[in-house]
Order: sequence, then structure tokens, then C-alpha cells
Amino acid sequence: MSSLHTLTSGGNAAKAAASCVQFQLVRNATIKLNYAGTTFLVDPILAPKGAYDGYPGTVRSELRNPLVDLPVSLDDVLKADAVILTHLHDDHWDAAARNLVPRDMPIFTQNEQDAAAMRKDGFTDVRVLTEDGAEFNGTHLYKTGGQHGTDQMYAVPELKSLLGETMGVVFQRSGHKTTYVVGDTIWRPEVERTLTRYQPDVVLLNAGYAQLDGFQDSIIMGKDDLLRAYQFAPQAKIVAIHLEAVNLTTLSRKELRDFIGEKRLDTQRALVPDDGQTYTF
Repeated sequence: MSSLHTLTSGGNAAKAAASCVQFQLVRNATIKLNYAGTTFLVDPILAPKGAYDGYPGTVRSELRNPLVDLPVSLDDVLKADAVILTHLHDDHWDAAARNLVPRDMPIFTQNEQDAAAMRKDGFTDVRVLTEDGAEFNGTHLYKTGGQHGTDQMYAVPELKSLLGETMGVVFQRSGHKTTYVVGDTIWRPEVERTLTRYQPDVVLLNAGYAQLDGFQDSIIMGKDDLLRAYQFAPQAKIVAIHLEAVNLTTLSRKELRDFIGEKRLDTQRALVPDDGQTYTF
């Protein structure tokens, strides 16, 4: 485990441990967040390496997905109290996850359309997250906005339908680090409003710079956006995820780490975890 805070001994240690937030990058945008003793599994893709064809209409589609194996066992990944699905694209919720996640697992979705799809697949405890928030085991969850690509892309009806809607999520509880899972979005006013409103201590940024055929721009964030988040939220640790696991992401960890070095960013604030790596905030 990579710990960002050294916990003291005795009663102080117990108090500090109770208020810390533990984050683990599983693979791609699949993360586990232990928040106030509740474990949230976000955007699980659970198939073995090479199980699926590359995504058509995206760069490097000749590669098979996922590009890498799970770094931990399926049993460990599935040890969770609730699942959060930012959207239902295959690189955030795959066929393996649909088969393996228990049907009675509480699942939060971004809208009624996604919730209906989950219920159709047999899931019995599906909840729609809103900007007004919901509470789960004492933790407040707030839906946040964004856009999964540029305005130019959304001007093409077929692409608008393909890219669809997506959300981010803010986790908040008194005495705990406010955590913002940004989700699949480019840098947008909605992201700035969320950073301003919630002043998160931890920002989990989908930063792999995913590209469609025929477009130079990305449908999620990249290294320049990590810098922008770092500067916009000087109180926060910025954690880059959604890297090196599916064919359409083009930014490597090495390139991003080199960029962080070139810009002389604090490497205790700008973090690029490996698959399976855990941080305690």
C-alpha cells in the first residue's frame, strides 16, 4: 500500500483510521473507494485480458480489450457494499460485470434509462443518483455533470447517441476527505462548478485521452487537464485513472509522469497509480 499519511499509534491511530479514505485503482476506470467503512465499487469491468474486440470507430481498434489482466482476484474486486455506474459504456460496465455482480447489490445509476437497463438484467436494488444527492450508510453521494466529448462531436447525431450521457460523483461526509470521481468528461464548466462548490480533497480524473477515429480531440481528459485540475483545485490531490487498459486511450503512464516532472508538479499531489495500487488519504 502507498500511504499518503502516516497514522499515529493508540487512540489517535484508531480515530485517524476511522476518518481516512482508502482508494484502490483496479483497472481502467474501475476503482474501489472505502469511505467511512463503506466500500463503493465504481465502473467495474471484470473480463480477463483480451476478452473483447477493440471498440469500433476508435483508435487502435485492432487491439483486444481489456489490454491488461485484473491485478487482484475477482473475489477481492467484488467485496463491496454498493456499485456506482457513471454510465453503461462497455469500458465501464462489461458483460462479465453484468454476470458476476450479485443481483441484490445496491447499484447507483445516473438516470432512469440506465436504471431500467439494470432492472431488466435482474438487479433488484437500483437507485438513481441526482444532483440533490442520496445517502448510503451515512455518506452523501452527489451526481455531477460533464460531457463525454467535444461540442463538435455532439453535433453529429450518431456520435451524440453513441457518447450519450455520463456523470461524476462527489462523496461527502463530516470528518472525511471530500472525494470527486470526475467520470468520462472533457474539461467543462460543469467540472469547474463542481470543484468550486465542493472544494474536494481528492479528485479522481479519467485522464487517458481516449480518441475516436477522425478526431484529434479526446472524449475524456488528458495530461493538460490534469495540470488544469492541479491548478484549479490547489487543496486537492489529483489522481489519474482510466489509463493503459482499453484500446482507445492513448496517454501512457510514463508520458503522464514525465509531464508531471517537466511541469514540476508536487508528486504528492499529482498521482499516477499503477493497476492494483492503493492510497490512503
